[in-house]
Amino acid sequence: MITPKEIKIKASRKYTSVLQSLVLNKPFEKLIIRGDKKYQKDSLQEFEKEILLINSLSKEKKGFGYTLEFQQVKTKHLGTQDLPTSIYFETKYDYLKFLGKEKEEVLFLESTTKIKEAFPELEPWILKNPLKVIQNQAEWDGILSVCSYFKQTPNPNIYIRELPINVHTKFIENNQGIIKDLLDSIILDHIKVDEKLFEKRFNLKYAEPQIRFKILDKTISERFFNGLEDIATPINQFETLNLPIERVIVLENKTTFYTALTLPEIDKTITIFGSGFSVSNLKNVSWFKDKTLLYWGDLDAQGFEILSQFRGYFPQTKSIFMDKFTFDKYYENEKGTTSNITTSLHLTHEEQELYNYIKAGTLRLEQEKIPFDYVNEYFNKM
Repeated sequence: MITPKEIKIKASRKYTSVLQSLVLNKPFEKLIIRGDKKYQKDSLQEFEKEILLINSLSKEKKGFGYTLEFQQVKTKHLGTQDLPTSIYFETKYDYLKFLGKEKEEVLFLESTTKIKEAFPELEPWILKNPLKVIQNQAEWDGILSVCSYFKQTPNPNIYIRELPINVHTKFIENNQGIIKDLLDSIILDHIKVDEKLFEKRFNLKYAEPQIRFKILDKTISERFFNGLEDIATPINQFETLNLPIERVIVLENKTTFYTALTLPEIDKTITIFGSGFSVSNLKNVSWFKDKTLLYWGDLDAQGFEILSQFRGYFPQTKSIFMDKFTFDKYYENEKGTTSNITTSLHLTHEEQELYNYIKAGTLRLEQEKIPFDYVNEYFNKM
């Protein structure tokens, strides 16, 4: 026999549809709870206990809640007994009081009224997301203020904290999810739908990733950067660089990049700190397409996966120091991180074989473990 706890669970599942009816001003309809359980007890004492339990929280006993309708049924072991054949909530009050949602309903209606008065076009969103209306109950004044600003100024082109909106400084960052949902409906014609970053999507300035690079050609350093060699610049500026270089060396590991500051001078060459999987920041550097690209990563599964990622952007990429000879020469029994990647990678046959070997054993040789005299011997040949 169904228990009061199970009735509450089933009633809670219908809460969203009840809220949707409230938004549409539909009258409450009798809400039926299916029992879906047959009585199987053969003890009169247990039968009476179950009947007493389900009755204890019924409307008849509490003055609100579910109503029970009984019918005489002939049971196999206990003869004819009165069993509940229908369970339902007759009124909205019965239902909400049973779930303890009376106050929540009042606040929900206040919020939906506020939202629809400010933005009638959001009613479809409310119908789809009534629980989000409740979850953001305390923030609606601020959220609607933000939405009002963007409706009037859909292309702000300033930083989030510069927006002239009367909310605390971290309000938009703390409520980005719900604000994004709403702005996607309110200013659809002005957003960049393919952008996931909030600032890019809604035409705001943002702190761009910095690309750090070292110029290995002193002539270029002196001509374009007043002798500076170690430089960091926002990605959008890096993408527009127009330097007379022919070769770019990308290093995965920051420690190795620091060591690279002592690399020999190499004509028409720069080296870049790729920062692991953040090499994705370089994918739109169009001037890379006609350069010689050398990639040096850790000799572990992730190092080869990052190499594959970078080569996916720039197919001409050649790996350096990521070969079986180097691995065997300097490997010191260090364990790496397990990889669950199963997709096909952009690797040469030799790289793929070493990747499979390293991945299977969860092995790692970090870049900085390779002696720099060995590295310099390679670069000196350039």
